[in-house]
Amino acid sequence: MGDLRPWPPQLRPGRALAHTHGASGSGSPHRSDSRPPQTPRDGRRSDLIGRLGTTPPVPGRPASFLLLGLPALLFALITWQVVSDGLLLRVDERVSRALVHPDRFSELLADLGNVQVAVPVLAVVLVYVAWRGRGAGTPRWWLPPLAAAVLMALVPALIVPLKVLVDRPGTPAVPPGTGYYPSGHTATASIAYGAATLLLLPWLSSAYARRELVIACAVVNLAVGFGLVRRGYHWPLDVVASWCLCTVLLTAFCLFLSLSRSSRRTSAGTPSSSSGPS
Repeated sequence: MGDLRPWPPQLRPGRALAHTHGASGSGSPHRSDSRPPQTPRDGRRSDLIGRLGTTPPVPGRPASFLLLGLPALLFALITWQVVSDGLLLRVDERVSRALVHPDRFSELLADLGNVQVAVPVLAVVLVYVAWRGRGAGTPRWWLPPLAAAVLMALVPALIVPLKVLVDRPGTPAVPPGTGYYPSGHTATASIAYGAATLLLLPWLSSAYARRELVIACAVVNLAVGFGLVRRGYHWPLDVVASWCLCTVLLTAFCLFLSLSRSSRRTSAGTPSSSSGPS
């Protein structure tokens, strides 16, 4: 028969009750000693693709949505304003008149976005990353460098048709002509230096080095954009639109790298937990 007593159970002399804190000190109703559980709940780590905390770090799902959707929306808004000669275009022209001051320094900054400068930098990084991956025995070591090369090749395939369709004239500081929107120099620099940075990050051993590399990449791209506007090669909106477009491309590239690393880890397999050292 079950215990149908209407009063609560009493602690008998010499009987240890696991629920009491004095007996165990742990407060756990299932343990009578103070030993911690073998697998603490906060010690379990997740390795879900695209979530925050994934190693190497990649944008989480909310961040990925912002880095994909928001720049794409902003690019569409800027393009609509340029094509329709909207209010934003008036602001762009006033900002350009205030910033344009052609000099040798701004020209040198703009030259960092030349194909002859940015693409060789990316090519060196591609060779280095492929060499490191092959030497480390990484499965499909050739995939990230190849994907970066394809991404770089997509820049003219995207930018040139947009220049023809929008057909925006240049600033008064350049000879008369059209096809200045969006900025090809900005796109070349953003993809070349950005892809090189994303490829190098997993091979850097310290968080300090990774942070400094990201900062250096951002500074170089800001310098290119400033040089283009200061020299008068492009309107400010030409540069901003290219940054928006390249943010979408680099975010997609970052997610692709994360998925490929996860696929390589899965294909390589993990050792069984029951097998011990030989």
